[in-house]
Amino acid sequence: MKSCVVALTVASLLVAGSAFASEELLKSNNCMVCHKMAEKAMGPSVADIAKANADTSAEDLAKFIKEGGKSEKYEGIAMPMPPQANVSDEDALAMAEWIKTQAAPAEEEEAPAAAE
Repeated sequence: MKSCVVALTVASLLVAGSAFASEELLKSNNCMVCHKMAEKAMGPSVADIAKANADTSAEDLAKFIKEGGKSEKYEGIAMPMPPQANVSDEDALAMAEWIKTQAAPAEEEEAPAAAE
């Protein structure tokens, strides 16, 4: 029984740690200079990137991270993203996979008022 509890605890720490490590990976690659988690800065927020790329593969998003460029997916962002050639292919893919999990939950639509 104790070994089961220990195994579950270790597994939950690994899962929780992977999300934190990915945000740290963005920070260590200077992504957070232009991107914030929930609000637009020089670049779109991480949440907006996730939402805009919901149908984009992690591999294609990783390629965009590496190559940079202009995307029409974001309103009010005039500056193209510069290429990030110093980011390894593995890190770019890990960041892309994590970013895709960061979409803000959709706001619930208000229910129409009941007719009297």
